[in-house]
Amino acid sequence: MVSRQRVVVGLSGGVDSAVSAWLLKAQGHEVVGIFMKNWEDDDDTGYCSSNEDFVDAASVADVLGIEIEHVNFAAEYKDRVFAEFLREYQAGRTPNPDVLCNAEIKFKAFLDHAMRLGAGKIATGHYARVRERDGRFELLKGLDPSKDQSYFLHRLNQQQLSKTLFPVGELHKSEVRRLAAEIGLPNAKKKDSTGICFIGERPFREFLGRYLHKEPGPIKDERGRTIGQHQGLSFYTLGQRQGLGIGGIRERGAQKGGGEHAPWFVARKDVQKNVLWVVQGHDHPWLLSQQLKAADASWIAGTPPVPGAYAAKTRYRQQDAACTLSGAEDGHLSLAFGEPQWAVTPGQSAVLYDGEVCLGGGVIDSSG
Repeated sequence: MVSRQRVVVGLSGGVDSAVSAWLLKAQGHEVVGIFMKNWEDDDDTGYCSSNEDFVDAASVADVLGIEIEHVNFAAEYKDRVFAEFLREYQAGRTPNPDVLCNAEIKFKAFLDHAMRLGAGKIATGHYARVRERDGRFELLKGLDPSKDQSYFLHRLNQQQLSKTLFPVGELHKSEVRRLAAEIGLPNAKKKDSTGICFIGERPFREFLGRYLHKEPGPIKDERGRTIGQHQGLSFYTLGQRQGLGIGGIRERGAQKGGGEHAPWFVARKDVQKNVLWVVQGHDHPWLLSQQLKAADASWIAGTPPVPGAYAAKTRYRQQDAACTLSGAEDGHLSLAFGEPQWAVTPGQSAVLYDGEVCLGGGVIDSSG
């Protein structure tokens, strides 16, 4: 039996949070919606659709018969998330804004605001689950393997999880869409949002270029030949194939149709020398790593797991990879993988799992 309480739901304008609010109301909770506005720099452009999203969220609240409040966290977002995002890119790394955004905005600024409104719990439309066991809270994967978002939530702590509900975590996306249509929600067929958390979809290089200093430099292949020019290391990520501006290089006398036309991938970034290193072929050795080190570790239980066999993801939408955790002290962790991992990228998160339980993780520092 679920105890009825006041639950504040983050209504984004999307279908997942809308169905979350409906499910909570159906369980008898007093549901209040909050729409978070977190980006203001160019909100009049076609890329950032927060006004449109608010209209959708307000329409959902109207259909469900719940209150909705419009809250502006733009200052907190710029200070806690976007500034760090830019620092990481400037250092030649590739950060994950969704991970930062969840830790600093959705489950900190939003949670604090909801508690001031007298909430017993907050809820979001994430595909994940919370389980209480012996007074401790565990973060579990969402039941829909294609939508599981525990990767983005791995920095949450016990206090945050104790106050959080993920109503759609028990459902598959197809069921969420079906429920939305049955209820008659106005956004039942709205496509899922992508792009930078709260900033939306936009031409990424052009957007970053407004905030980061461009320093072009050479693109080199594994033999040290300069084969092109990059626009600035910040604008590229390991494993990137599109937008490099280089074609195949043919050896003199090589036959047409040979391996010289294999696609190029970003393999390394030398920040000191401002060189972008690229290789041909998806499975080139430079793109494969059997171990990694990560820093700034955060553990859901509050303490690191014991060394041993686990599974990990080094990027979202990746299959769990069997690994061995050898060290997890002082905010660092070391992982060794049974099978080589592709394009392990500094700045991204390495997230550790024990079966369906997300244990936490850290920010990838180096790999080899």
